[in-house]
Amino acid sequence: MSTTLKIDFVSDISCPWCAIGLQSLLRAAESVRDEVTLDLQFHPYELNPQLGPGGHDVAEHLMQKYGMDAAQLAQNQAAIRDRGAELGVTFNMAGRRAYNTFDAHRLLAWAREQGAALQLALKQALFVAYFTDGENLADQDTLVRLAEAVGLDGEVAREIVAGDRYADIVRNEEAFYQQQGITAVPAVIINEQYLISGGQPVEVFANALQQIARGDAG
Repeated sequence: MSTTLKIDFVSDISCPWCAIGLQSLLRAAESVRDEVTLDLQFHPYELNPQLGPGGHDVAEHLMQKYGMDAAQLAQNQAAIRDRGAELGVTFNMAGRRAYNTFDAHRLLAWAREQGAALQLALKQALFVAYFTDGENLADQDTLVRLAEAVGLDGEVAREIVAGDRYADIVRNEEAFYQQQGITAVPAVIINEQYLISGGQPVEVFANALQQIARGDAG
């Protein structure tokens, strides 16, 4: 008999390790599907909440923020591309810009109310649009198109991104997880008790899911 585990996945759409972590978690869940079922929900975290409409150049930002030189940046990006390729995630790094993701998080909050499957589909579509296709996730037309593509109501999506619905929900959730000590993403919280941080390998997630489902976790 399968055990259902509640998964609160705290992440940002502009975080490559969040895309890697999600795909790794989903593969892990598939590998232990006879024992574990996920009740998966996504929650917001903004890496760059101060960004304006134009965003900023990712390479310049990372080099400035972490003191990287060009060689270190290239090594870091190669590691991300390699990990992504193992999981079927394509990262196109050249010329990528980071954009404000607040509106995307508001859409995800709405999508959660429409059902877990739709929220997951939108989350994955946002990752592909940003990391693979290089799209601007601060652009309202782009967000509406992606929502429609996964089966959400485009008219409602446009009303949401054009207004301020779900803004308080996003801000309150961000504040809640910050108060819980979440300072980096992805943060994968299982049954509101166990935290797995970062884009861990499939085996790490699979082992954790099994142990928690069996009651063996320390």
